[in-house]
Formats: sequence, structure tokens, C-alpha cells
Amino acid sequence: MNNKVVVTGVTGQDGSHLVDFLLENTDCHVVGCFRRISVPNYGNVEKHLDNPRFEKAYFDLTDNESIQNVVQKYKPDYFINVAAQSYVGASWDIPVATWNINATGVLHILEAIRKFSPQTRFYNAGTSEEFGNVLYSPQDEEHPLRPRSPYGAAKAGARHLVKVYRESYNLYAVQGWLFNHEGERRGEEFVTRKITKGVSMLKRFIDRGEKPVALQLGNLESKRDWGHAQDYVEGIWRMVNQQEFNPNFEKPKDYVIATGETHTIREFLEKAMTHAGIPFKKSETTIEGQQIEYFHPETGDALVCINPKYFRPAEVNILLGNPSAIENDLNWTRKVSFDDLIKRMVDRDLELVQSFDH
Repeated sequence: MNNKVVVTGVTGQDGSHLVDFLLENTDCHVVGCFRRISVPNYGNVEKHLDNPRFEKAYFDLTDNESIQNVVQKYKPDYFINVAAQSYVGASWDIPVATWNINATGVLHILEAIRKFSPQTRFYNAGTSEEFGNVLYSPQDEEHPLRPRSPYGAAKAGARHLVKVYRESYNLYAVQGWLFNHEGERRGEEFVTRKITKGVSMLKRFIDRGEKPVALQLGNLESKRDWGHAQDYVEGIWRMVNQQEFNPNFEKPKDYVIATGETHTIREFLEKAMTHAGIPFKKSETTIEGQQIEYFHPETGDALVCINPKYFRPAEVNILLGNPSAIENDLNWTRKVSFDDLIKRMVDRDLELVQSFDH
């Protein structure tokens, strides 16, 4: 009988990549969880709706009854939770909702598994934002959790719950600290996708001989450890199958999933503009209170401006993960380089922007 895998957040980047991975690389039966809304949005998993190994279920992290219903009905072999309020910037505006979704929702899942399906292997999506105001680099599994945002605090709270339930009830419950992982399916509210979409729009304006609308960004000096989401979902699958990949397995553990490289947002931006074929020069000009960061050397048009509203109330200046534990224990490696990640994202957005003209 095929293993049954419940996956939440399947319309998002990580969830959809995970469904792709499971249907293409395993014989598992996948239960994809959707929120019940008036107009269904199946997003990146719509292509799987006719697959007999894919099944829809309705689920909401803020609705304990729906969580219990899913766990009781399916008693899954695996429950992989990658649903979340995942935008760090928004967590200052909606801190209570962020906590209810990212922490309390996880508690409800753990309780449902404990009561109705204790054999289920549970994975919860963690984040490098839990490390926050870092004490050392690169950050590993022993680094203290020092979050600097409501989002990071909620995820850290969830991680403590995962650990407590693992140790108290002998559940197979783990949380991965996934450092920044991006891709062509990234939401436009995230800075990487905002850059690649914005750069593609700049390219369109320039090619049409029109005055570009400058891309508005915040702190360009923040450093992040960026990988591709496709690589990271494979790491998630290895985390819920640790005994299959680790000959020295004793008990389930939490792991950092990262590349071990860090780059500034400025590097990401400049590489994206270069790949799109946009000439640019650094600027020191301020117009109407806005700092022009880059301009077009031939036309003088502003390309990128710094807007203070995109700065966080409390900034995390550097995040750099140490993936050596998951590499050594579970034989996981990233495949997509930083440069290739940017190229793939820019190429996809250039295609989307060009489709506006057809």
C-alpha cells in the first residue's frame, strides 16, 4: 500500500515543489491541503488534479476542527506542514495572525497527531529568521534562537513545540531551519521576486523606448544565504526519512538546510540587471526625498530607488547557514548555484512580462 503524505500550503512555492517531487520521485499518495475559499485557487498544483495519486483536502491552520478532521480521516504516514504566514515584513502589521498561523496552528497539528495518529512522521517548516540577531556565522543547529521579528518569534515558538512533543511523546516530529530559498514560483512580496519582476519590467520599458518606472527597494546591504526551493524540498523529504538516509540514525533530529554562501541584496540586484541586459551606474543623487541608487548611463533615467518604507523595524543584517550536518548525515546537497538561481528567476519573469504584449 502506498504511503500517504499530507502536504499543507500546496499552492505556495514550497508546497507545490514538494508535491511535484513526491509525485515524480516516489509512489506516495499525496493529500494536498487547500483553504476553502469561494473561488478555488489551485495554483502550481492544478496540473496534478487529475492524477489518481493526488487528492484534495480542505484545511486551515487557524481552524483546529479542520486540522483534526484531516489527521483523523487520513492517519497519514507523513504530515508535512509548509503552510504559513511567510512574509516577514507583514508580521509587524499582523503579529497576532502570524502567531496564530505559524505557532498555534502547529500546536494544533501536534495535538491531533498525538491523539489520533501517533505513528505519523511530522515536519514543520522553520526558518533562518529564528536565529535573528546572530552570535556567530555560519549558523548551525546549536545556534541559539534570537528572532528579531514577530514572524521569527512565531517560528521559534513552533520549533520549541516540535521539540517538546518529540521528547515528551516520542513522536517523529522535526523542524528544518530553511535559509532563504527562492525560485520562479516565489511570491512577488519577497524581495528576490520583487527584484526579478521589477528588473523585467525595467527591461520592457527600456526596449520600448519608454521612461522606466524605478524599482523601489529597502536595505541593499542585508546578507542572505540563498538557494533554490527545488533543492530544499528534497532536503525536507530526507528529514522525514532520516533512518533511510543515515546509517547511524538513532532518533529524529532538526537540521539546517542552506548553501553555506551569503550574498547581499545588492549583489542579487546587480546580477539580475546584468543578466537582463540592462546597463546601469551607481548614483548618489536624491530627488524629492528619494535616494536614486542606480540610473541608466545613456538616458539618465532612474532605475532603482531606496525607499525608507521598505526597511524593517528591526533588521537582521546577515544570515549564513552551515549545512554540513544534513550533508554528512542525510547526503543532501544543493544543486542550483546562486547565479543560476538568479538567471532562472529573471528568465521566467522576462517571459511573463513579454506575454503582456501578446
